[in-house]
Amino acid sequence: MSDSVRVRFAPSPTGWLHIGGLRTALYNYLFARQHGGTFVLRIEDTDQSRYVEEAEQDIVESMRWVGLEVDEGPDKGGNVGPYRQSQRTDLYREHVDQLLASGHAYVAFDTAEEIDAMRERLKTPDNPSPKYDAATRMQMMNALTLDADEVQRRLDAGEEYVVRLKVEPGQTVRFDDLIRGPVAFETDTVDDQVLLKSDGFPTYHLANVVDDHAMQITHVIRGEEWLPSTPKHVLLYDAFGWPPPAFAHLPLIMSPTGGKLSKRNADKMRIPVSVKDYIAQGYEPEALVNFLALLGWNPGDERELFTLSELVEAYSIERTAHSGAQFDIDKLQWFNGQYVRELSPTEIAERARPGVEERVGPVDPAHLEAVAALMHERLTFAHNLADAAYFFQDPTTYDEQGLKKRWKDDSAGLMRAYADRLEADDTFTEESTEAVMRQLGEDEGAGFGRIIHPVRLATTGTTAGAGMFETLVLIGREATIRRLRRAADELG
Repeated sequence: MSDSVRVRFAPSPTGWLHIGGLRTALYNYLFARQHGGTFVLRIEDTDQSRYVEEAEQDIVESMRWVGLEVDEGPDKGGNVGPYRQSQRTDLYREHVDQLLASGHAYVAFDTAEEIDAMRERLKTPDNPSPKYDAATRMQMMNALTLDADEVQRRLDAGEEYVVRLKVEPGQTVRFDDLIRGPVAFETDTVDDQVLLKSDGFPTYHLANVVDDHAMQITHVIRGEEWLPSTPKHVLLYDAFGWPPPAFAHLPLIMSPTGGKLSKRNADKMRIPVSVKDYIAQGYEPEALVNFLALLGWNPGDERELFTLSELVEAYSIERTAHSGAQFDIDKLQWFNGQYVRELSPTEIAERARPGVEERVGPVDPAHLEAVAALMHERLTFAHNLADAAYFFQDPTTYDEQGLKKRWKDDSAGLMRAYADRLEADDTFTEESTEAVMRQLGEDEGAGFGRIIHPVRLATTGTTAGAGMFETLVLIGREATIRRLRRAADELG
């Protein structure tokens, strides 16, 4: 494929960037980079009623966070701008006039109430929701049923109107989808879609087609939810006499329990839906990209871990799935753990510091880094370091299940004895703390597990963690002895 490939990510700024939107952006980016093409960001902000002030900035920052750099866009510029649709309204008006002149579109004056009345009047069991189309338009108030003078009189009087595409019945719209193969729609199922709304703004359909043509987009890669709109777009390309781009419709992201991953069912399962939430929850950008790439595409082998540049090499649109991809939060967290383990202790400490200090107050940077190095392999998120607060302060509670299982009648006595022997141990190293414990076990006729498990409970309040003796050394001699004696007194 030549380097003339041009793709676009065209989100609407109606809220924070959705995880599905980020996956669409990612697949467009990978396709563009793989073919030496151009990746365009276009902001589709013609729906003024749903416009959210900070949404565009959120889109830009979210894409930048995961490393998806655009070649052209609102902040980047380019030769086919502007890249916000609200700044391109003259272009849409010009193209609407072209369609009106060629007879491919017409002006309609119907109110919402009149359209509702038509649907109510004409509905049947076989057609419960009649469309505004070739079968119904001749019963409505439009330029096809009113004479030219009446149309002009209404326009001059400032009556509200929309412009609709005139869809001819009895035809078949065909296109080849790069993921789904040949697709066909009958025009009898397509309504006379609105192209220009009564507020003078274009609908998604018109602006999308005009901009994709004007911006020389060669491949439209977008979510499956836009598949039913594609025949409308193909008809518009035909009306303008333009060749359409290639289309590829990505599978839906499904909820773990089935059905599309909506905000409502995601909230129930505590799955974040906006990129902003993933950032706030401490996900690594590389992990999110890796996970999303495999959510609807597979490399054809057993590999799971990919950097962004490796994804560019491996990605092929032909290996994209047809059916929905199920979102698995556990798998995403597994990916996150893999990427956290690639961070240095310094990087982990930097990421974890705010959470740790919020929990325990100011901490020594060198001590925090040493804890990060010890806990490195056990972390799913860098901020999980804050859960190991026992490295920075004495535990105030003890794991209840652990106490039932591990704290025996002789535990308090063994903790005091171990504390006494550690007090006499001037070296206090991993080797010496282990040797002292083993010697205590021999002297008291107690198995190693009889001592080590209560020691972990006494010093950390938990039943699991990093190596016991490495943990004790990091906690420190004085704190370890104090905690052992306190637990013996409190737990008895």
